[in-house]
Amino acid sequence: MKDSSRPLKLFAYTYLVFLYAPVLLLPVFAFNNSTTIAFPLQGFTLNWFNTLAEQTSLHNSLENSLLVAISTAVLSTCLAVLASRASARYEFFGKKTILSFLMLPLLLPEIIIGVSLLVVLIQLGLPLSLWTVILGHTLICMPFSIAILYSAFANMDQSLEEVSLDLGETQWGTFRRVTLPLVTPGLLSSFLIAFTISLDEFIIAFFLTGTQATLPVYIWGQLRFPAKLPGVMALGFMLLLLSLVLLSLGEYFRRRMNRLTGGEVQLGKFS
Repeated sequence: MKDSSRPLKLFAYTYLVFLYAPVLLLPVFAFNNSTTIAFPLQGFTLNWFNTLAEQTSLHNSLENSLLVAISTAVLSTCLAVLASRASARYEFFGKKTILSFLMLPLLLPEIIIGVSLLVVLIQLGLPLSLWTVILGHTLICMPFSIAILYSAFANMDQSLEEVSLDLGETQWGTFRRVTLPLVTPGLLSSFLIAFTISLDEFIIAFFLTGTQATLPVYIWGQLRFPAKLPGVMALGFMLLLLSLVLLSLGEYFRRRMNRLTGGEVQLGKFS
């Protein structure tokens, strides 16, 4: 009897190669001693990494991206805590419809969101700055945070909160001393994933940034100069490593949260 899963495995492996093969070229050309991004390789060098330390504009854009990413992660996680807690514990009119609208940015193209926010901000007379980028990034990161934290609140043993209330603790004290410690892995996972998405996001930052460019916008500007491509490859390689570390940490905390609450993230509950 033939293995019925063989075609699926072949498709999965082919898809992974197609998806990640271009990424594997980043470390190859980041250490190549040539300004031309082509084979054959000319030799091994660390010069492109050394030049990154001398670029003031790169440092400024990195600081801007860190400010945007941290602010976005904090805002997304805090707002997701409110939405997830309310939807997991209470029934109210239009609950599923409201949650569906909150998750809608997952389905909309980012260019549509970016253009729409730009038009709204211009009509309101608000100047473009890093804070408008934070606004846009929070909009697209919050659905991911809600998806993570909804599972934590929905699958948490509610009797623990009831016991705390029966013993005389207040609602806020119960939330702070009982609920939050149980969902802390989910909070960390939400923060790390939102931080990673915001740090790497380009389209919305391109539309909403003012004179202070974020790191992805800075990289896009450098692509116009062929001589700077090796430095961009080196920078991209470093960002790739950082993203893999952050996503791995986020996945670790998400799985730890599922072990504590006994649940899995189910996006289908929002529809």
